[in-house]
Amino acid sequence: MLESAGAPGMWTAVKERLRGEIAPNAFDFFIKPLAALSDHGEELVIGAPTAFLRQYVRDHYGAQIQRFAEDVSGRATRISYVTATGVVAAAAAATAAENASATTAPAPPADSAVELAIGQPLNPRYTFAHFIAGRPNRFAHDAALGVAEQIPEARYNPLFLYGGSGLGKTHLMHALGHEVRRRRPDLRVVYLSSERFMNGFLKALREKSTIEFKDMLRAADVLLIDDIQFLAGKEFTQEEFFHALNDLIGAGKQLVLTADRSPRALDGISERIKSRLAGGLEADLHPTDFELRFSILQARRDQATRPRVRDGVSDDVLRYLAQKIVSNVRDLEGAFNKLTLMAEATEEPVTVERTREFLADILRTHDRKITIDEIQKRVADFYNLRPADMLSPRRARQVARPRQIAMYFAKRLTTRSLPDIGRRFGGRDHTTVIHAVKRIEELRSTDSALDDELIRLQRMLEE
Repeated sequence: MLESAGAPGMWTAVKERLRGEIAPNAFDFFIKPLAALSDHGEELVIGAPTAFLRQYVRDHYGAQIQRFAEDVSGRATRISYVTATGVVAAAAAATAAENASATTAPAPPADSAVELAIGQPLNPRYTFAHFIAGRPNRFAHDAALGVAEQIPEARYNPLFLYGGSGLGKTHLMHALGHEVRRRRPDLRVVYLSSERFMNGFLKALREKSTIEFKDMLRAADVLLIDDIQFLAGKEFTQEEFFHALNDLIGAGKQLVLTADRSPRALDGISERIKSRLAGGLEADLHPTDFELRFSILQARRDQATRPRVRDGVSDDVLRYLAQKIVSNVRDLEGAFNKLTLMAEATEEPVTVERTREFLADILRTHDRKITIDEIQKRVADFYNLRPADMLSPRRARQVARPRQIAMYFAKRLTTRSLPDIGRRFGGRDHTTVIHAVKRIEELRSTDSALDDELIRLQRMLEE
């Protein structure tokens, strides 16, 4: 029988003694999730939610628990440790009861006992259901979902998600964590930022509890660490990070990491860490294209609960935003959130003109004009040509294909008319531009290598 939350027994008193003896992080992780299954003075049966936790507590804190239990009961006490379902909820209920009698602070949620003390909660909005996948992020999405589906087998380890700010790396990482918890609630999923990792390690050093800190990391079945580029230059922390990588991968635990660039491009990170990171699966989130931005805005509108937003924001308005805000998804959604305020506050139609006026401050910061000259120079540099080759009559494939690509981007990324674009490419006819755009679109749908090149080119042009 689980210890009653309303009638504190010997285990509650033992826990309080332990709280004063061990590091706070260690107490939160190793002791809080436990519950008394039997508490009769002469016998104390302690239940743990996992076999690892049961074994660890018995080996590291068994002597203290034995001594405190006999001090509290005043007699010899037989103590046993078991793995049992229902322990997490019971421990959380007991903790809530203790908090209610000692403080007015709100009790933790029932499932908080299973989160490591060093971890951070997953964002409930960041799920696969709320992630809009398109050509620029499809591979990263599929990789994250695939890893979540095959856990606890760590086939791709670590999974390394990388890309610019606001493209969805953290969203995918949280979505993977949610999916694992849904499929395997018995597994420990731990998420923390690189800053949280560093601060936790430094705190453990101050409190002389580094062994407990390392054990907490190793106890995770799935460890998610965000923005590891911020470990750059911190050699001592990198040393511990490297050992954690080795230990977890060696134990068959899944690691998921994010950064703003690929492993080999991480400045200030040791070569052995880069090599370890590159040994798993890398997935790049590319800058969004128009189609993906438009799909994201449509999804956000269709998910809105207020009819004024859901029914009052037209596709024309969304297309306008998708064309104007190209930097990242975060900025795009920020603009849409502000637009919803206008939709809710007025009875007038939400037109493109009113959107332009209402979001003028946001749009102004995204109003960088890409010129045809820039496109020609960037494409020429990318393919080791001269800008003059963009204008020449040469039809050799090594010149003609880059020229078609430059025309394609001129049509997509500028407001110039087809005849004007043709004139800027050596006086060509507008039908030549149409042919070039169609040809590149056809090739892009069948040639993944070309598609990758165009994604990189567009990123360079838009940045």
